[in-house]
Order: sequence, then C-alpha cells, then structure tokens
Amino acid sequence: MTSMLQSSFMQESARMAPEHGPVFARRLFNLEFTFVTGAELVAELADDNRFEKHVVPALQVVRPLIGDGLLSAHNHEPTWHTAHDLLIPAFSQTAMRHYHTLMTEVCGRLTDSWDRSAREGGSVDVTASMAKVTLEIIGRTGFGYSFGSFDRDTPHPFVTALDEVLDHGQRSVTSPAIAGRFLGKRMAERNNENVTYLRDVVDEVIARRSRGDHGTDLLGLMLDSDVLDPVNIRYQVLTFLAAGHETTSAAMSFTLYYLAANPGIAERARAEAESVLAAPEPQFADIARLRYLRRVIDESLRLWPTAPGYARKAKADTVLGGRYPMPAGEPFFVLLPALHREPVWGADTDAFDPDRFLPERVRARPPHSFKPFGTGMRACIGRQFALHQIALVIATILRRYDLALPTDYRLTVAEGITFSPVDLTLNLSPRRA
Repeated sequence: MTSMLQSSFMQESARMAPEHGPVFARRLFNLEFTFVTGAELVAELADDNRFEKHVVPALQVVRPLIGDGLLSAHNHEPTWHTAHDLLIPAFSQTAMRHYHTLMTEVCGRLTDSWDRSAREGGSVDVTASMAKVTLEIIGRTGFGYSFGSFDRDTPHPFVTALDEVLDHGQRSVTSPAIAGRFLGKRMAERNNENVTYLRDVVDEVIARRSRGDHGTDLLGLMLDSDVLDPVNIRYQVLTFLAAGHETTSAAMSFTLYYLAANPGIAERARAEAESVLAAPEPQFADIARLRYLRRVIDESLRLWPTAPGYARKAKADTVLGGRYPMPAGEPFFVLLPALHREPVWGADTDAFDPDRFLPERVRARPPHSFKPFGTGMRACIGRQFALHQIALVIATILRRYDLALPTDYRLTVAEGITFSPVDLTLNLSPRRA
C-alpha cells in the first residue's frame, strides 16, 4: 500500500545511508526515524536480552483491526507469547505437507487463469494475480475458507476493505497535519465501516468452524485451545490474512519481475525446476531441492524486502555499538534496503545476482546482513510457509510460461507498510510440452 502522498521516504533514506549511516535521523512530517544500517549494529540489536520489538506507528493505528495479534502485540501483552507458542506446531513439517497439497490446488487455479491470457497473447496483472494466490492459500490452509478469488474479475470485497484499512493507517501517520484535518471525518467513518465488515467476515468463518470439526490448521489449533479468547482468535486470523497476503504477494511479484528482466537467470531457474520437479504435480520434498530458485528468491528479497524494516527499542538505557546513546524505549529503525546494499554484498549492490547467496558467500558475510523476516523471537512466524509458497508458485509459472516485460516497463516501487511493484504486467507465452 502507498501513502496519500505516494511517498518514497524509505527509498530516499536508503540512498542517503552510505553517506549518513550507519545511524542517522530523518523526519517525515510528525514522525521521526532513527535509522540503523550497519550489519554489526543490526547484530547487536538482535540481542533479545537488551532489546525488544517496537510496534511502529503504522501498525499501532491498525490495532482496531488486528488488535494484539502476533504482528502488532506489544511485548508486555501476554497474548503474544501464548499465541506464538500455541501456533508454532501449525508451521511444522507435518503441517506444511498438508498445506502443500492445498497450495498446489491454488497454483492450478492460477495457471487456468493465466492459460487463457497466454493463448490469447495477452498480458497478466502480476500484482493482482499474486494477491489472489496468496489470499486463497492463507484462507484455505489457515482457516479452511476460500474467497473464490479466481471466480471473479474484480478483487474480493475483503481484499478491497483490507487494503483500504491498511492504507488509512499509513495515511494517518504519514500525512501532514493540515491534510489530516481535511481528510478526517469521512475517512474515519469509511475505515470504521471496513473494520466492521472485515471482523464480520472472520467472525462468521470462526463461528462456522466452531460448530463442526475444528481441524488441525491455524484456526483449529486456536479453537481447540482454551488459552485464547474469541476476540484474540479473530485478531490472529485477521493478522495472518493481512500480513501473509500482503507481504508474500509482493515478494512473488518482485521475483517474477527480476526473472522476466533477466532471461538467462530465468532459464537457469526453469531448467532446475524441470529437472527437480519431474512429476506433473510438484511434491512437497522436492521444493527444498530448488536451491538455485531459492537463491533467486533471496536475492529478490535482498533488493526489495517486503517491509521497509523493523524497529527495536532498548529495555534499559544503553549505548549501541559503543558510540550511539540509546535511551530505554526509544525506537531505532533497521532500514532493510540500506542494510541489504552495504559493501559486504560485493560490487554493484543494485544488480540482481542470485549467486550472492551461494553458501560460501553467505558464510563470508556478517551473519545479520540479511533480515527480510525481522529478528529475534518476534521474527515472522510464517517465514518457512512463505518461502515454500513462493518457490512452489514461481516454479509452477516457470515450467509453464515464458515471461516477458512490456518493452516500456521500468520498475517503480510503492511503499507503505510494505513495498510493492507498481503496475507490473507480464506478457506470457505458453511453453511447449
């Protein structure tokens, strides 16, 4: 999502980092950021004994929707620990094997949709398509609910409402004060309507499952437990729908962009997929064997992590790196696009080079140089779920289509709570069997 001003504040800050880092401050209207970009300092901030997650303003303002869910809970709220410990089994290998089957079915709905465009020599809206994929996957694997995304030409009303709530939250913290006064009442009313609608949809899903077999997915684990109350279960469901859908769809979109922009890399990834995934339908264990494709995905996440960064605050007054005073409770923001472009990544850090993630090159870098999923105990609980999903979807696409960018396309990145490519379409050609 983008802010009202279509801000590129985080991208501009990342470009400033080589001159002003590894610690520097900038202001965006009423917000002040203290950015951290150096790998050694980021490693120090990862110490959960000294530092903890700071819930950034853009998440605080959407708490009416996601409350004390895993993403937005404050560290002192006991529900985070309770829900985190409860839901860990939902991301076990056993659970992932079950999810894989459902993910594969959703991939089939995507290719059915894209096949029509490929036969007609048309283009596909990548961002919209990936949003449909991720919403269906998280809905079906996590909560046994299909949004019917591929049965409609327009976004599901749930997606529209969710996007508007996230956008409203972003605007409310990044708009200048004078703009806030003009936008106020009607936008707040519309936001309340959206929040109510989203809650009602999720409450109906929960109620339906409560009356029958609870199952063993995310929702089933929560319903079978007596440690989360119904309101917090709703918050957790909405958190996974919001975070899992928005971030993973952006990651897949960026990866497809870089594959289309680099045909040689795409062909190497395709050859690996065709070799490893010999069966008509990809098998669960084979996805982990797509090692080159995983390097492609990691390189895409390096250049455009789905979130601009994450904030950490000191538990007690301290000095970061022996040089930067850090009062207790004051947030320092790890600026990921800058961290991921430091000299430790080699020459021309804006170039797309999956071999940066060869094992020997990974071992040669400082261990906290790559942080697309956050850090410490508050790192993304679903990161392996997301990476498996991304690899499966991208491999399916590569095996089925040749990808080409429109000749006049230049990557522009929108930023808000997440990064995402603007107006990304691809021209498809079906591959011969």
